[in-house]
Amino acid sequence: MIQELDKDKLRDLELKANHARQHVIETLLEAGSGHSGGSLGMADIFTAFYFHILSHDPAKPDWPDRDRLVLSNGHICPIRYVTMAMAGYFPIEELKTLRKINSRLQGHPHRTTLPGLETTSGPLGEGLSQAIGIALAAKLDKKEYYTYALTSDGEHQEGNIWEAAMFAGKLKLNNLIQVIDYNNMQIDGNVEDIMPLEPFRAKYESFNWHAIDVDGNDIKAFIDAVKNAQAVSDKPVIIIAHTVPGMGVSFMENNYVWHGMPPDIKDVKGAPPKGEQAKTALEEIRAVQELIEGKNPIRDNED
Repeated sequence: MIQELDKDKLRDLELKANHARQHVIETLLEAGSGHSGGSLGMADIFTAFYFHILSHDPAKPDWPDRDRLVLSNGHICPIRYVTMAMAGYFPIEELKTLRKINSRLQGHPHRTTLPGLETTSGPLGEGLSQAIGIALAAKLDKKEYYTYALTSDGEHQEGNIWEAAMFAGKLKLNNLIQVIDYNNMQIDGNVEDIMPLEPFRAKYESFNWHAIDVDGNDIKAFIDAVKNAQAVSDKPVIIIAHTVPGMGVSFMENNYVWHGMPPDIKDVKGAPPKGEQAKTALEEIRAVQELIEGKNPIRDNED
C-alpha cells in the first residue's frame, strides 16, 4: 500500500527529482551520447516510483514479493540508472560509466548485468508483453505485487503493443499498471504528425482497460493516479502521463531534436553554443532546486 504523502515528503521528492535531472545532464555529458528529452521529462515519475510507490529493497533486489518495474522504452534508461543509484542499488560514481565498454550501464538496460532490472529492453513495443507475462505469473502464483510497465507514445506505433493491450484486457489483469510517457515527441518530430495515436484513451478503453490522464510532471498528482489505479479491481489500468520532454532545461523542452542527443555534441538553433549547453542546463536546474530547498540540502546515498 502506498503511504500517505505529507508536505515534507512531497518537498523531498521534488528535490530528489530535481537532483536526478542534474545527474542526468552530468551523466550524458560524460558519456557523450544518450537521450536527454525523455530522461529529463520522466524524472518526476521515476523519483515517485523509487522513493515512494514501489515496494522494493535495493539491498535485496531479487526479493520475491517486490513490485516489478518494466521499462519498455529503454532509451530513457539514464533516468532509471540515476534514480536507482540515488536509491542505493549501486554507487553514484558508477553513473560516469554510462555507455562505456564493459559498463553495467549500457545504452539500453541489460537484465543480467545490473541488479534491480527486471527485463532487457531495446526494440520498442516489447515491454508491455513482458510485463503482462510477469503480471500473469503473479496471478498464477497468488502473489500480490504490482507490475508497472513504462512505455512511450512513439512505440505505440508498433503493432505488437496493441496485441499485448488486447490480451491484458481479455485477462482482466488488475495487477498490471501501464504508465505511458505521453510527451508527443519522437526522434523525427511530433508523434501526431508522424503516426497519429488519437483518440488514444478511447482505444485503450475499447480494449477493456481503465484509463487515467495525469500531469506526469506533478509528483503528487501522479502518486494519486497510481493510488486510483490500484483501486481498480476488474481490469488493467493505463496512466496517460502527459510530460514535457527536456523538462527543466528551457532550450530542450518540447524540442524533438533533444530526443536522442546529449548536450554539447553540436550547435542547435535556439540553444547555447556547443560547450555551453550542459553548463547552462545545470544552472537552470540548480536554480529551481535552490528555490525548493532553501538552506536544507537534498540527501541521498551520495552524502
